[in-house]
Amino acid sequence: MAGITTLDIADWRPVVDEAQTLAYARALEDGGVLALPKLAFPLAPGERRFLDPRWSDGHAKNIALDHGAVHGTSAQGADRDALTAMVTRFAGDASALVAALFPRYAPHELAARTSFRPQPASGRAVSWRKDDTRLHVDAFPSRPSHGMRILRVFNNVNPDGVGRVWRVGEPFEAMAAHFLPKIRRMHAGESAMLAALHVTKGRRSEYDHLMLHLHDAAKADLDYQRRSPQQQVTFAPGTTWICFSDQVMHAAMGGQYMFEQTIHLPLAALYEPARAPLAVLERLTGRALAPRVA
Repeated sequence: MAGITTLDIADWRPVVDEAQTLAYARALEDGGVLALPKLAFPLAPGERRFLDPRWSDGHAKNIALDHGAVHGTSAQGADRDALTAMVTRFAGDASALVAALFPRYAPHELAARTSFRPQPASGRAVSWRKDDTRLHVDAFPSRPSHGMRILRVFNNVNPDGVGRVWRVGEPFEAMAAHFLPKIRRMHAGESAMLAALHVTKGRRSEYDHLMLHLHDAAKADLDYQRRSPQQQVTFAPGTTWICFSDQVMHAAMGGQYMFEQTIHLPLAALYEPARAPLAVLERLTGRALAPRVA
C-alpha cells in the first residue's frame, strides 16, 4: 500500500536541507503520500463565509481557478473577487511549498488548475467513471500527458473538525501488472483520429491510452475495489498532503471543504525518474510508450 510519510513542517516556505529533500523525494516518487498535519492554510476573517456549498454554481463539482479566473461559482462582484483572491493565495502557497521541498522541481513546475471544493466528497450522483469514491489513479481523457507527472497539493479547511477520508491502495506497479493483460493495444490511426475529431487536445500516446484504461479498469472492477490491499487515511482539518495522483491509488470517501493545486512536472524534473508510471509501464510492456518530454 502507499506509504504515508509525516513531515513536521508548519510553514508554506520551509527551509529544508539536502538530505531531507532527498528523503522526501524518494518517499513521494516511490508512490507515497506526504502528510503535513501542522501546515494549515489560514483563512482571512472575511473568507470563512466561503465555507458553504451555496457558493457553488450547482453544476460543477469544484470551484476552479484557471488562467486567473474562477469558474463553477455563483459568486458575483466583490464576493467573486474575494473568492478569487482566496483561491489564488492557495495556488501561490502550494507552488512555493513544492519548490521549497523539492528545488529540482522548481524550474519545471507547470501550475495547472487550482480547486476549492465546498461540496461533500461523496453523495453526488455520478457515473462509475467519475465516481472518485472508487480507487483509481488520475488520467486525463482529453489532454494527453505523454508521461508528464500529476503532482497534487491538498489542504483540509473544514471548520467543523471533519477529516478528509481517503482510501489508499496497493503500489502502482502491482495494480498495473494486474490489469495490463486485460487492456487492448491502441488501434492503428486511433491517436490521429481522436485528435482530428477534437476528442483529444493533441495526439494520445500509448502511455495515455494505458493510463486511461487502468483508471477505468480499476473503477469498474468492484471485486478489486473490495479486496485489493488498501488502508483508510484521515487528514484532519489543518492538514496539507502531497502526492503524485497519477501513481497513488486513491479514493475520496468523506469530508468537505478542501483546496487542491495541480502541478505538472516532466520526467526530467524528477529525482528518480525510473519510479515514474511511464518507466514502470514501459518496463512491464517491454516497449516505448511515449516520446520523452523535456
